[in-house]
Amino acid sequence: MKKKLLLLSIGFLCSFFILHSQQKFTISGTVREAVSNETLIGVTIAIQDLRTGTTTNEYGFYSITLPQGEYNLIISYLGFQDINQSVSLNSDLKLDFNLQEATEQLDEVVVTEDVERMDVRKPQMSVNTLAVQTIKKIPVVLGEADVIKSLLLLPGVTSAGEASSGFNVRGGAADQNLILLDEAIIFNSSHLFGFFSVFNPDAIKDVKLFKGGIPSRYGGRVSSVLEIFQKEGNSKELKVNGGIGAVASRLLVEGPISKDRTAFLAGGRASYAHLFLPLFDIDNRAYFYDLNTKISHRINDRNSIFLSGYFGRDLFSIDDSFVNIYGNAVGNFRWNHLFSDKLFSNLSLIYSDYFYGLELDFVGFEWDSGIQNFNLKYDLKHYLNDKLQINYGLNNVYYVFNPGEIKPNSEDSGIVADQLTKKYANEAAAYIDIEQKVTKNLSVNYGLRVSQFNRLGQDELFVYENDQAVIFDPFQLVYREATPIDTINPGRSTNLSTFFNFEPRVSAAYTLNDNNSIKASYTRLAQYLHLLSNTSSPTPLDVWAPSGPFIEPQLLDQYALGYFKNFEGGAYTLELEGFYKDIQNRIDYIDGADLIANDAIEQVILNGEARAYGLELLLRKNEGRFQGWLAYTLSRSEQRTPGREPVIDNGRSNQETGINFGEWYPTPFDKTHDIALFGNYELNKKWSFNANFIYQTGQPTNFPVGQFEFEELVVPFFGLRNQTRLPDYHRLDISATLTPKKNRNRSFQSEWVFSVYNVYNRMNAASINFRQNQDTGRNEAVRTAIFGVVPAITYNFKF
Repeated sequence: MKKKLLLLSIGFLCSFFILHSQQKFTISGTVREAVSNETLIGVTIAIQDLRTGTTTNEYGFYSITLPQGEYNLIISYLGFQDINQSVSLNSDLKLDFNLQEATEQLDEVVVTEDVERMDVRKPQMSVNTLAVQTIKKIPVVLGEADVIKSLLLLPGVTSAGEASSGFNVRGGAADQNLILLDEAIIFNSSHLFGFFSVFNPDAIKDVKLFKGGIPSRYGGRVSSVLEIFQKEGNSKELKVNGGIGAVASRLLVEGPISKDRTAFLAGGRASYAHLFLPLFDIDNRAYFYDLNTKISHRINDRNSIFLSGYFGRDLFSIDDSFVNIYGNAVGNFRWNHLFSDKLFSNLSLIYSDYFYGLELDFVGFEWDSGIQNFNLKYDLKHYLNDKLQINYGLNNVYYVFNPGEIKPNSEDSGIVADQLTKKYANEAAAYIDIEQKVTKNLSVNYGLRVSQFNRLGQDELFVYENDQAVIFDPFQLVYREATPIDTINPGRSTNLSTFFNFEPRVSAAYTLNDNNSIKASYTRLAQYLHLLSNTSSPTPLDVWAPSGPFIEPQLLDQYALGYFKNFEGGAYTLELEGFYKDIQNRIDYIDGADLIANDAIEQVILNGEARAYGLELLLRKNEGRFQGWLAYTLSRSEQRTPGREPVIDNGRSNQETGINFGEWYPTPFDKTHDIALFGNYELNKKWSFNANFIYQTGQPTNFPVGQFEFEELVVPFFGLRNQTRLPDYHRLDISATLTPKKNRNRSFQSEWVFSVYNVYNRMNAASINFRQNQDTGRNEAVRTAIFGVVPAITYNFKF
């Protein structure tokens, strides 16, 4: 008996030793689209024998390390044909794959883009991805496919209303979103004051929105990260596609410079509705144009370089006496280098510029302002094995802020040239992110970002008594602008303020089974830039300001917990998340604050706090002729600015009341209920139909609660902040796409898109103003609406 036990023990130890000493090798490579050679993001490489796998990164690269043996690899990306590849793993292998687009028959099951589905096993949560094909299906105003407007159909994402710039995520402000186009920062994401976004959908490859559980490689904003990558260009053959719409048209050309090695992409958009205004004796103009460019070059199997750019401008004028020009310009040089089959790197040199110009001819001056940044990034991805991946890197951004320069536009204008004090800053960061599969059921993602922000010297800086740029009047219980007691000239070589923050991140997923999981995350973020705006939606005139002696950086702590489920093999998916956000040092403005051309902005702002919490639900149908989703958000977004510590003045304590008496009040982007429905029905190869419905609680605002007369003037009286709301917002949009039968078996493809925005002509209130009726003498409320029902036709083509 003892001999048998001894033999069994020896056998077990030998098996254990053989198993754990078994040699391991790495399979790595790049996955591309066969027709264009475009790299594909998020392709799944599965090894079913081991119930493991990986996905391609932002540049189509993958790497996985496995024990020596025979395996069957399944490469899948829905919308493309699967590849089954048998491999004998006796050494490191480099395997590149080219996926062919699937040609589906009408009676087959139609599936949605795989990138839009949430993987229940991965710890990543609070993330939404939209395929470009889906964005182009969503009905929008005037028929122009729009990235930003499409995001508003997702849970936790809202806007200030129709024709409003930016978007709000989980109760955050628009300036709390980090918007990246090929890694370059976009400071204004809209054309024509919010009617359209700056992103040409024809030039876009991937759109991903992080609302929480944000990886450590991102920083600088406290609400969300919107990451958008442009296409790399077709390196096999010349391709052209575009569209002609009711108010704008677009054209994109891509093709090889050197086949299979070097490709280019150039795309442009322009609006032309202003060309028809002279027919109606209207001298006003409003138009936009933008240009997307990219060159990609594969040097060899280990090195690739990319040069991309974006340039956009908007112009709005009234009789040439008022001219407003604004827009973004960005450029990015990237170098991908593969140190080994396990270590991937990317070096980026980025320039970003946002310009705002204003010319008032009837006054006689020009006004220019803007923000520039120069960004250096170096990111590395280390694929240690199939259970452990480490991402780490460095980032440095140098900022130049121009709050405004005024110049006379003629010799006799009488305007004296003036330059508001320029500001300078530098933001540096280092990060590490670890993705680890701890057990069969538990996966975690944890990391740390360390950031440092230096507010650099400037030509002039005001000095205030007790370092308080805002003073409190204890008799009238109001805040007032302090008077500077001195002006110093620190010079560019000095350092005015330094902020240093540790930003830990952690998220985890526990799989109950193949179709159910529970996820949780904690995110800490610091934001050093602030958009100075006292409107509910950003405008081009708003100015960015850095943290410094009087403005503290915003600090976020966000907690999220969610349940995720696949139904019927992934035909349906459910995502249910709860979140809580706490933000320190949220900027608030004193009553009557004047932000335009203010060279002492610190005199009208105070540091407060904000919080938001809510529940999000996303139910998707991913297969069949009918696809779509239901998104619902129940949330609350509030802020407050309590009184500062009392200052002893001549033996008297000035106890401050704070803004709104220090009480919490709804932010301008608080929407209690937000419901969005989207559906797509493929009737046949010729016709498809799309519809979306949106309902939102009315936006918080301020209405007069009374009035009094002073020297024969009627003065309205307002109560506490944001205690009233606009009427609830809702609308229905529909569209139909006609694909002619003659498209078959020919290179020239086309389609007609017929859309109706706001089908039942709901006049949603953009604002409500109060005035005195000239006939009755009584006060009345006047509702201002932007859009009623808007039909549109768009013609799209490609060859």
